Amino acid sequence: MDRRLFLGSSAAFALALGSLSAVSAQAEEKATSDTNSSQSQNNAGTSADGKVVSLPPVDRKGGRSLMQCLMARRSDHMPGSGELTEQELGGLLFSALGVTSEDGKFVVPTALNKRKLALYAVLKDGVWQYLPEKHALQRVLMGDHRAKFDGSACILLYTAPSDEKFSAMHVGSMYQNAGLFCASAGLKNCVKYQKCRALDKDLPLPDGWETFISQSVAK
Repeated sequence: MDRRLFLGSSAAFALALGSLSAVSAQAEEKATSDTNSSQSQNNAGTSADGKVVSLPPVDRKGGRSLMQCLMARRSDHMPGSGELTEQELGGLLFSALGVTSEDGKFVVPTALNKRKLALYAVLKDGVWQYLPEKHALQRVLMGDHRAKFDGSACILLYTAPSDEKFSAMHVGSMYQNAGLFCASAGLKNCVKYQKCRALDKDLPLPDGWETFISQSVAK
């Protein structure tokens, strides 16, 4: 081949290869940008801001007598959308997992004093974890996720280690206490297994933990 023709062909090939590499790089950059944008859109409304809100002090002297609560306790299959006041929400959460002693023991009994329990409230402004020691809420998920359950004003999620033999018993004590509080405060409630794990992949649960059951509550 003529040397000048060979050099000319080599230069043209190098130019074409450079252009192809530039186009490929641009395409890769756009694909990465699109992927990041898609991930951001998918995560929108679910990431947590960690906001902590203190709840009002629990009214320890009000409400009906125990026998009146036992007689009034009922399950309402669809509690509805009537929002709870902060005072009612605080009393509800305290009745399920509040701290009642200086050494941190819960309002519900726990076998061998094992306190491996966590309580979440699904509300219109996010999913909040109850902090028993502070009687406060910390937001762990943004957005309104209530439609993933039955759409009630408040859905409580009772979580515990799945392989702990006492977990179901502990959770049962929690939702029974909450049910009695509802009877005392005139709130509607229903304990439900269906869809109770709808948020388990999004909640900050320790390894091996799961939601055992949910409880829908409304006015």
